[in-house]
Amino acid sequence: KKRKIAKNCYSALLAAGVGGPGTGRLRGSVSLRQRPIPRVTFQAGDPYYISKRTREEWLAKWKMEVSTVPPTGWLSRRCLRQALTLRGAQTAHCVLGMIVLTSPLPGVYLSMFQAERTDLSFSSVVFQAEKKALLVSVMNAMEDHEEMEPEPQQKEEVSVITHNQQQQQQQQQQQQQPTDPASPTVATTPEPVAMAGGDKTSPKTADTEPEYEDGRGFSIGELVWGKLRGFSWWPGRIVSWWMTGRSRAAEGTRWVMWFGDGKFSVVCVEKLLPLSSFSNAFHQPTYSKQPMYKKAIYEVLQVSTGTRAGKAFIACPESDETDTSKSVDLQSKQMIDWAKTGFQPTGPKGLEPPEEERNPYKEVYPDVWVEPEAAAYTPPPAKKPRKSTAAEKPKVKEMIDEGTRERLVYEVRQKCRSIEDICISCGSLNVSRKHPLFAGGMCQSCKNCFLECAYQYDDDGYQSYCTICCGGREVLMCGNNNCCRCFCVECVDLLVGPGAAQIAIKEDPWSCYMCEKGQKGVFGLLERRTDWPCRLQHFFANNHDQDFEPPKLYPPVMAEKRQPIRVLSLFDGIATGLLVLKELGIQVERYVASEVCEDSVTVGIVRHQGRIMYVGDVRNVTRKHLHEWGPFDLVIGGSPCNDLSIVNPARKGLYEGTGRLFFEFYRLLHEARPKEGDNRPFFWLFENVVAMGVSDKRDISRFLECNPVMIDAKEVSAAHRARYFWGNLPGMNRPLTAMCTDRLDLQECLEHGRTAKFGKVRTITTRSNSIKQGKDQHFPVFMNEKEDILWCTEMERVFGFPVHYTDVSNMSRLARQRLLGRSWSVPVIRHLFAPLKEYFACV
Repeated sequence: KKRKIAKNCYSALLAAGVGGPGTGRLRGSVSLRQRPIPRVTFQAGDPYYISKRTREEWLAKWKMEVSTVPPTGWLSRRCLRQALTLRGAQTAHCVLGMIVLTSPLPGVYLSMFQAERTDLSFSSVVFQAEKKALLVSVMNAMEDHEEMEPEPQQKEEVSVITHNQQQQQQQQQQQQQPTDPASPTVATTPEPVAMAGGDKTSPKTADTEPEYEDGRGFSIGELVWGKLRGFSWWPGRIVSWWMTGRSRAAEGTRWVMWFGDGKFSVVCVEKLLPLSSFSNAFHQPTYSKQPMYKKAIYEVLQVSTGTRAGKAFIACPESDETDTSKSVDLQSKQMIDWAKTGFQPTGPKGLEPPEEERNPYKEVYPDVWVEPEAAAYTPPPAKKPRKSTAAEKPKVKEMIDEGTRERLVYEVRQKCRSIEDICISCGSLNVSRKHPLFAGGMCQSCKNCFLECAYQYDDDGYQSYCTICCGGREVLMCGNNNCCRCFCVECVDLLVGPGAAQIAIKEDPWSCYMCEKGQKGVFGLLERRTDWPCRLQHFFANNHDQDFEPPKLYPPVMAEKRQPIRVLSLFDGIATGLLVLKELGIQVERYVASEVCEDSVTVGIVRHQGRIMYVGDVRNVTRKHLHEWGPFDLVIGGSPCNDLSIVNPARKGLYEGTGRLFFEFYRLLHEARPKEGDNRPFFWLFENVVAMGVSDKRDISRFLECNPVMIDAKEVSAAHRARYFWGNLPGMNRPLTAMCTDRLDLQECLEHGRTAKFGKVRTITTRSNSIKQGKDQHFPVFMNEKEDILWCTEMERVFGFPVHYTDVSNMSRLARQRLLGRSWSVPVIRHLFAPLKEYFACV
């Protein structure tokens, strides 16, 4: 009878999903937080084996399995005690391997049966993290059932630990490292090692050693704002160390699970704020530009309104014509307005966590930790994981806590470490290259962030993020009219010196550390590199993770054998390519252009007297058409950047929306290439924005099989306009030099009687407010003792076009600005096309 009871218990456990002998350790992929869209960064407490998807799968599985537990008679403690007596009877052919799991009740231990064996030895079995959580919930289900039965409670301890298992437990305790922000600069976390007698990740001492009882607030379940280096204040939830799969947090710190990406970090209480400080911590620029931050705000407010404050918001009625993202945006706006007014009517008290969330060991509540509200928020499509063919290495991850950079900078001040050996942006010791602007190193994640954000500007014309760390919530803007750089308060106080930010705030105007000419460019530990322009150029020219074969080189053609050029221009715009070819004196035999904007087509027809053959939408051009119109010697184009630029918070990326038009360029470029055996010169050029995601740039380079060259029009014009160019034109990476006819200063572009307030203007886009300059949004021109906007003729000079080039068809000023905002800079295209004079006939 006893044997039958034991086998039934064992079968029930297997049915509940508890693995038998041979169950291996859980291996998962690390998914690190990103900023603005896919950014890899180091954080304190990122779990090294729990990904968000894996955790959600576990929780869903636990919820389903716990809900299937029969209400009575299943796996009661009486059944377990009877089964345990079987071990003491020394019955042959029925010896059970056991492992001790700590019960959430103090002093009570549960021995779980794993397999039948035919020998008299006991063996420990490696449990996975989700199995332990399941057993905790099973025990609580048993407790609830036994409360209904009048049975005296007895505390029993059943421990089956052999001498070898005790030694293994001691070794594990020596290997385990605490997650302590005050620990040495770099802490490594080893792989979890299975133990028979206990597990550091099990809530063994939950009641006897309560968490976060240091009297500094922020208990488990509270919604908070947390501050990490390089990020704005980010919403999160205080969680138990057991939820993270790591060790306990040190006194004065808390484990935080971040909304948006579901990662964990250890944060000092000094860098935590209650969610009720919403109006002070919420950062509108980050919300507008970072989809992950936008998602995090949506999720934390959903938790606040749904399960705590009880505030209801009316969503848009669903219909076939209603866009889900618009509905979410509208609901987010309503919730943000409610949060800014103080979470009325309940106020901060309504945000307090319910009792079941304060004690996560009493029962496992999957609904608390899973994020169902995220389902309504449509995330970008996830890419398929790539399988690595390299040998698997031990999963040891570097952890950089909140005080790492401060400690390393202190060591630099004490002459114990070189500043070139640390990343001055985040404090990592994993330096991959030098910072292009200041003395110091830069890690790979900060390098990727710098590539994305260095040319990202806000509506006021200034950089969106700090020049040093590409982060920061409170930044200092340079008072020099021709400078658009920002420096965050944290970097200034840390590297320049304590109180330097307050001194800078009092200066009016304040010259930033890139403009200040005094002190030989040295400001405390912040030392400006003397050759920073060259380093910055090389930084963008040599930042590629992929290596490709060099493009095929064509020898110059003898003058008597040169023929007129035949051009295929995709996404032609206002025919900048044809205009430049004419200025260079290159004879154009045929110019076939694909363009869908009617205003752009009108400009091309009028200004080039019908010499352009317009063929409509690029998606309708086929191989047959190219054979009829070709062959072509030059293929150029620049697909729309709306869904690629990280400035657009609603961007869809390379594979959705207008981003997919890049593949139309790739398709037609492939069709227009010379056939094998045809050695005639063939050139191509593709252009797009610099402020795109690193992954999108990498994919474009992979398809085009070359790396881009970054060229900023400010070197040859009166406006900033940084762009990436892919192609095989000769000498694309040669230095950009201005000609005597180029207008390098805004004053040279203005009409008579008008005075420029700035030397150069920021990037002119299709938006009307891109004309305004500086942090005070000044107009760039002064006339008749008042400020004025740029006239259309002046904008045309800034871009290098002839005066009145877009003045056709009675177009309005804003319509003409839209055409110019989507066009190429004429001096830059002239710089790229100039070598073609060695290959094609000239006038």
